[in-house]
Amino acid sequence: MIGETIRAKMREVPHQPGVYLMKDRLGSIIYVGKAKDLKKRVSTYFRASGKMRASVKTRALIDSIVDFEIHTVRNEEESLVLEQKLIKDYRPRYNVMFRDDKRFLLLKIKLSDPWPRFSTTRLRKNDGSKYFGPFPHSGALHHTLEWLNRSFGLRVCRTREPGEKDYKHCNADIIRNCSAPCVGKITREEYFERIEEACRIFEGKGKRELLDGLRSDMEKAAADLDFEQAATLRDVLQNLEVTLRPARQFSRGRGVPTTVKPLEDLAELGEELHLAGPPKVMECFDISNVSSNHIVASMVRFTNGAPDNQNYRRYRIRTVTGQDDFASMAEVIRRRYSRILLENSAADPDAEHNQENPVDAQRRLAREGRAKIILPDLVIVDGGKGQLGMAVKELHKLGLHDLPVVGLAKQHEEVFVPGRAESIRIPHDRGALKLLQRIRDEAHRFANNYNELLYRRRMRESLLDDCPGISPAKKQLLLEKFGSVNRLRHASVDAIAELPGISKKTAEGIVAFLNEPA
Repeated sequence: MIGETIRAKMREVPHQPGVYLMKDRLGSIIYVGKAKDLKKRVSTYFRASGKMRASVKTRALIDSIVDFEIHTVRNEEESLVLEQKLIKDYRPRYNVMFRDDKRFLLLKIKLSDPWPRFSTTRLRKNDGSKYFGPFPHSGALHHTLEWLNRSFGLRVCRTREPGEKDYKHCNADIIRNCSAPCVGKITREEYFERIEEACRIFEGKGKRELLDGLRSDMEKAAADLDFEQAATLRDVLQNLEVTLRPARQFSRGRGVPTTVKPLEDLAELGEELHLAGPPKVMECFDISNVSSNHIVASMVRFTNGAPDNQNYRRYRIRTVTGQDDFASMAEVIRRRYSRILLENSAADPDAEHNQENPVDAQRRLAREGRAKIILPDLVIVDGGKGQLGMAVKELHKLGLHDLPVVGLAKQHEEVFVPGRAESIRIPHDRGALKLLQRIRDEAHRFANNYNELLYRRRMRESLLDDCPGISPAKKQLLLEKFGSVNRLRHASVDAIAELPGISKKTAEGIVAFLNEPA
């Protein structure tokens, strides 16, 4: 049965396209979906008949829903773009699509190139190029771009500045798909006029005239019984309509419907933890030890409640053998804050001769603009009392007794504070806890990504990397001679020793290493 709160909210849901967010009893977003008609789509979750026909996963989702939130948009394309962004922001448990780092396609052209060309990309960079999009329907975009390049005679070759040598190996001019600017069949001014006209199309300028013209040509071809041409123009028309349908980007901080209020969340967090004020700068640490080969840690920094990506750091644990989260956390805390003290010591040469508290001294350097690295207002460690205790111990060794530090345990989202036996339970609908969850989840993501990177790199490494006495140069020499580690394993000591720089003793060591029992 659905509660009165949901019944009342359902009466207010409009028949409009948009995105809906389903929440559980803790206020966490567990599913993000889109709909052409929000009222029809959302109501299906609260019908008994819909639940009976649903899959096991969907029934589990329905049973967990206690509240929902909606955001209306202008059309279906915008709902798709917004759905993608919100899934990436909240990473809901029941969503599968868009959990990776894929993005919608953008169209890119660098007008400073000698002969500009359109290309597709998923990342917008500050490289002087002009970007159009995003385009939710990649197929329509590719077909539209193909038609546009052919209609305007724009080049599609990848060479930055094509010439006669490239022209000899190109058939685009022969089949009349390119105006061949590379060999002077069209002037630079004429080519750039075509580029500008194509850009205006993707900007939506003259859209109605273009579509009306194509529709008229299609009808004329059909009237002349040229049905093949009419079908081609129909497809072009449909792809253009889909591609040029307006869709906002919903980039962070620019009109994105969201309940996240960083400054309010910071003030609330400061009150919950009894800090001197809102923790404008926070640093969170997480350990990732999927295997004992690579134990890594991450440190992410939030400034004014938002990620400060340029100040993220990642670490390979050096002093810990095996999987030991406590010792690993101690190492990374020690390395991070001893580095801050060392970097800032050069800006305060008289520090040894005054009795100022180390934390107060760092705050003073920050106020004066002399600190190379600003000490955070709050340190967060991912874990419970054990990880927190190791972090506090290391901070005390460095003299940073007054630096606020807390631990956030995942199981019940408890906040542990030094010197307090019981944890702090912040209500799950409070912005303070959601802010802690966001920075903790970001640290977890960053650490896992680094561990995966090292794992993939390790998979590419050769077994010879672990062989004593084998330098990278010798490794390359051996693989060039024998082709693979397997062939090297079956080679004789004399055959290996024939290589320059490898003695018989070294060859014997290689054979023994490669043939020792696993």
